[in-house]
This record gives sequence, C-alpha cells and structure tokens, in this order.
Amino acid sequence: MHWIDWFILLIPLLTVLGLSVYSGKYVRSVVDFLAAGRVAGRYTLAVGDMASGLGVITLVALCEAKFQSGYGIAFWGNVAVPVGIVLSLTGFCVYRWRETKALSFGQFLEIRYSRSFRVFAASIRVIAETITNAIGPAIAVNFFLYFLNIPHAVTIFGLNIPCFAIVLTLLIVIAMVCIWPGGRVSLLITDTFQGILCYPVFVVLVGYILVNFSWSSDIAPVMMDRVEGESFINPYDLDKLRDFNIFAIVVYIFGMFLNRAAWFGNDTTNSGRTPHEQKMAGVLGAWRSGLSTVMLTVIALMVITIMNNGKYADEAKEIRDTLTEKVAFEAIPNPIEREKIVAEVKALPPQRHIPDGKNPLSITDNLETPIFETVQKTVGESGEGRFTSQRFRTMYQQMMMTITMRKTLPVGIAGAFALLMIMLMISTDDSRIFNSSSTILQDVIMPLKKKPFTPKGHLLALRLSALGVAVIFWFFSLLFVQLDYINMFITIMCAIWLGGAGAVTLGGLYTKFGNTVGAYSAIIAGATVSVGGMFMQRYWAKTIYPMLCEQGWDKAVGNFLAAVSDPFNPYIVWTMNPEKFPINSNEIYFIAMLCGIAGYIIGSLVTYKEPFNLERMLHRGVYSIDGVKKISSKWTLKNTFGKLIGITPEYTRGDRIIAWSVFLYSIVYGFFIIFVAVAIWNAISPWPEEYWSYYFYINTLLIPSIAGIVTTVWFFWGGVRDTIRLFRDLEKRTVNVLDDGRVEGHVSLADQAEIDHIDEEAEVAEERDVKQ
Repeated sequence: MHWIDWFILLIPLLTVLGLSVYSGKYVRSVVDFLAAGRVAGRYTLAVGDMASGLGVITLVALCEAKFQSGYGIAFWGNVAVPVGIVLSLTGFCVYRWRETKALSFGQFLEIRYSRSFRVFAASIRVIAETITNAIGPAIAVNFFLYFLNIPHAVTIFGLNIPCFAIVLTLLIVIAMVCIWPGGRVSLLITDTFQGILCYPVFVVLVGYILVNFSWSSDIAPVMMDRVEGESFINPYDLDKLRDFNIFAIVVYIFGMFLNRAAWFGNDTTNSGRTPHEQKMAGVLGAWRSGLSTVMLTVIALMVITIMNNGKYADEAKEIRDTLTEKVAFEAIPNPIEREKIVAEVKALPPQRHIPDGKNPLSITDNLETPIFETVQKTVGESGEGRFTSQRFRTMYQQMMMTITMRKTLPVGIAGAFALLMIMLMISTDDSRIFNSSSTILQDVIMPLKKKPFTPKGHLLALRLSALGVAVIFWFFSLLFVQLDYINMFITIMCAIWLGGAGAVTLGGLYTKFGNTVGAYSAIIAGATVSVGGMFMQRYWAKTIYPMLCEQGWDKAVGNFLAAVSDPFNPYIVWTMNPEKFPINSNEIYFIAMLCGIAGYIIGSLVTYKEPFNLERMLHRGVYSIDGVKKISSKWTLKNTFGKLIGITPEYTRGDRIIAWSVFLYSIVYGFFIIFVAVAIWNAISPWPEEYWSYYFYINTLLIPSIAGIVTTVWFFWGGVRDTIRLFRDLEKRTVNVLDDGRVEGHVSLADQAEIDHIDEEAEVAEERDVKQ
C-alpha cells in the first residue's frame, strides 16, 4: 500500500488502542468489567453491536457464498423480515432475560435449572463458541497477508518463520489490549468508536463501486448469465442450488426464533441502563446496518462482475494467477506439484467470456473450472488427493475477494478499506475472546470453586481467563484446516450448542414445566447429532468414502440417502459425492434442533413434579427487588396494534416514532410490498429475467443506499452522543472495591440489590437440586 494508505490505517488504530487503555480507569467492580456498569445507552449498544457483529469473516464468507449462489435466494429471505422485526419490537426473550438480572448465561441456568447443569451446559457452549470463533482470526490473518501482499515466511537469524504466525500473534495482542484494561467497558467504548469510524468508510466504498461499475452494462449481464435452475437473480429459478437454497432460509428462520436467547449473557445484553433501553437497542438493530449491508452487497457484486465479465478479462487473469500462486503455496504440500499447477494456470489464456446468455455459467462449469481441474488432475483422485484439492478450492474461493480488492482499489480508498477491515477484525475478535473467557470463568470455574474470589481477585481472574482463551484462539487458528464454506463450518460448529440450547433457553424463560432432566436431554441430543455430522464431513473424502467403496457399501448407502431425501427434492438432495458428505451443515443443524426440542419436552414431562416459579426468577410482583414498578396497560381497540408491534406505556414519543419507522419500512415495505405483492404478481404473470434485474437494482441497491445514508448520519450522531453520556455515567458510577469485598463510592440501589440477591438465588437453586 501507499504511505497515504498506511497513514489512514494507523492513526485511527492507535486512537482505538489509546481509548481502550484509558477506559480501564472506569472499572472498579465485576459488574463494570462484565456489563459496563449497566449504564450503556441504546445507540452505544446498537453501534457497538454493529461493529462487533460485522467482522472480516462476515465479508469473506458472504463473497464466498454469493459467488456460488448469487442473490436470487435473497428474495425468499424476505420471509425472515417480519420474524426478526417482531422479535425485536416485542423484546422477545430480551426483556425477560434482563428481568432475571443474571450477570452471565450460566447464572441464569443455575437459577432456572441446577448448578450441575450450569457447569455442563457452559462447558458445551464454551467448546462450540471457542472453536467457532477461533476461525475468525485465521480468516482475518489470511486476508491481511493477501491484501497487504505479505510474504508467506521471513528468515530471522537463520530461522524460517511463517508470517501467518507473526501476523496472528500481532492481531491477538491487539485484541488483548482492548480487553485487559476494562473488559466490557473497554469493548463497548472501542466498538462504538470503531462503528462510528466505519460509517464514513461504508459511504466511500459504496460510492466508489457504484460510480465505476455500471449496473446495466457491467453487473446485470453477469447476474443473468447462469444456467437454468441456478439463477443469480431470479428467485423462481433456483431448483439446482444445493447449499445456499430455500431450505437454508427455512433453517435460518426456525433457528432465529428458537435460539433467540441462546447466546445471551456474556455480551452487551447485560449492559443497557434498563430493560427498556436494552429492548430499544434491539429495535434500532433494524436500522443500524443499512449501509453496511449495501457495502457487503456491492463488494460481492464487484467481485462477481470482474471475475465473470469479459470486459475485465485481463484484470481477472492477473487475479487468478496471483491467487493460484499464493493459495498453492499453502494448500499444496508437494513442491513439484505446486510449481506444475502454478505454471499451468499461468499458461491459461485470459477468459474473455461474453455474458450474453449463449454460454451461461454454472456451479460445475464456470471460469474457475479449468483451474480446479488442473489442481485435481495434478494431485490425483486418491483420498489424500481429494483432500488437497478440496483445501485448495476452499482457500481459493475465500481469498478471491481479497485479491480482487487489492488489485482494484486506488490509493486512499485502499487505506480506508484496510482500516475498515482491521476495525471489524478488532471489534469482532476481542468481543468473542471476552465472551468465551467470561463464560469459562463465570459458568465453569466459579461454580466448582469452594472459596469465592475477592472482588480484586475476581477481576484478575477474568483478565487471565481472557488471556487463556486468546492463547487457545492462537493455537487453533495456527493449526486448523477448514474444508467447507465458512458459513457452513460456522453452522455445524454452532449446532453443537444451538442444537439443544434453544429449547433450554425458551423453555427456561417461558415455560413452567421444563426441568433439569429435560435440559440435559436437549443439550445431549443436539450436541450428539452435530458432532456426528461434523465428524462425517471432516473425514468423508479422506477416509469414510474410500472405506465405503472398499466394502462395497457405497451404492447401498447412496440409495438409502436418496430414498430418505426424495420427498423433499429439489430442496434437500442427498446424493453420494466422493468429496463432500451428502448431508450439508444446514440440514444437520435442523435435525439437531428437532432432536433438542424432543429431548427437552420428553425429558421434562417424564420427570415433571411441580411447576417452576417464573415470577420469582423474573423478579415480578412480590419478588421485585429494585423498586421499579413495571408499567402495564389494558388491551383496547386503540392500542391493540401498537401492542402487537411491542409498543408499551414505557415508550416515549421518540421511541414510538422509531418503532413505527421500523414497522413501516421493514414490514409494510420490506415484506408486503417488495415480497408479498411481487410474489402474487409472479403467481399471476411471471416476470422475465430483465424485470428481476430492475427489481434487484431498485430494492437491493438504490432504495437501501438512500435509506442507508440517512441512517448513517442518524447513528453517527446518536453513537457520538451516547458515548459521551457513557463516559459521564461511568465517571459518576466509579466505585472502589476493597479487599474485604466492601464497596466505596457511588453504586445504584438497583445494582446493590442485584449484588445482594445473587447468593439468595444460588441458595434457591441448591434447595431445588436437593428436592429433585
């Protein structure tokens, strides 16, 4: 990069690290370190969550998936819009979670179920969460190695040291600098600051791409140049899509509802000033990501266009040659095979494909096919050869966006993009390290510890736990080999926890019949299905499929799988494949969730003795401890519709405007107009491909860009204002924790009541365990 790009990158990065160190002055108690003193405002939470949720891995994974499936499937994704908005507007799970006043997810599990289940479930969650999140630093490191054109290795004092390990160590150290001083306080402040910085970069990137790439002459022809059944733009022509299809949308929506509270506890869901403020942060979530979503879309469209439009054949040739050379160095262990592959790929002429529909591309026959065929022919058809080929293909597809951006962006914008990526990397990785480490300490170690920590000892233990998880992330990122699409890998790993966690959390917050036996049954059932599926995927090409062929079982197994999936064709198709396990990650995840629900219901009903006291757990009525009276109102004809979208007497006029704006844009426009009305129109008179091109441009780029610019200004100002207030409230709230556990300084009555109430809740859980 140019020195101007490095200047744009380094100055904000140093500012973020300085803010993190400075924020440590506000941490004087465990509540501060874990929940930022519970003084965060809605915009601080919303902007910070946007930054922490939008990582390098998000962009890489999206480009990888869209290069294979396009955006036709996004039309059916609109079905999820009303589900997500209603969940946010009604505060589903969020409000009840804050009413429990649990400082961690494990504390909630102990109150609702038992201490032994807290340790068991937290262990499963930590394993799934840590392994899933540990892939993030690995993807981020590869991105920076490729984007900054860093060599694969350097020689220091005669030792050949991989640059992957050096950059990985640097990124982990940066993440720890953001965690160590202030925990959640540091993360909330730095994430919000990074989110505020990201908004202008979104505008620059979106503007540059839309100005330099014409929709009608560059992008649209490529999007329409696909074989029948694999359209990138027509949602009624997707029958041959396999991994990212309509069934994936069904699984996503089902999981969105079932696992709404499955990751609660060790994130910002504890940090809002009040349950209402926490709920409003969720409502604002419908607006906060407007322009970031457009940015992700236009970057993916730019990559698809450059790599598949003959107009950019020379640029695409340079990208393919560079990509092949760098990926082969990592994925092909044999140096002779590696050199042969690189030489043959460089000998291929530029592919001047004209996207006119005469020779449409497909998943199996596209402009990358000659490269993959060259690799497969060179490494062979053995189990080891297929494994090597699959690894090459995975890394090639993941890093395509990175090399394309490096070769395309000019000076200044390249620096802004690098800044955006490092901001997103920091905000994502530090949050995930912190979340995993706090789960380990709060929900695994502390319940097993006979003598409780002193407050200062507790803070030190939290910091050391974060350091330990960072080391785990470092080792896992250094050693792990990922073979599937990023989104698929994340799905199958999360399913180890999410397969049963949804039933446990929903049952815990909303049912009185659920008990500890049902909770154990749900987690065990979901995790067993997921781990089994992951094992089959990992060893299919190298071991399992060759073994089936040797035993002559491949045809019988293939016939069985085909018969089971036949009723669900073409959305679920289980066909024998020598390289990939026939059942994909979304399908395994769905099966795991069904098994988890069945385990929870059956286990709870079989051992049911008495209803659980939800009122006590939620601190309602006579069990209220903070002196805050919950405002309630009767249902009337006038307020019925408002209540249905979550409006309560606590809403101010501004809150009502926000809630109605979300409802009108997301439900009325985003669901009924651009989905329901269009679906009815196509049921009567199907649109030609050109109509879908106009539809995509207007509803995915034009209108979201306009709305995104408005919300960018809105959230930029709101984030700045709430961050200033956060500093002021933290200053007022600063306390001094003495060695004997006494607290000096300002603490709210509600916080003190929660602190005093923790031991009482634990005693209730222990008494219930004894009775059971």
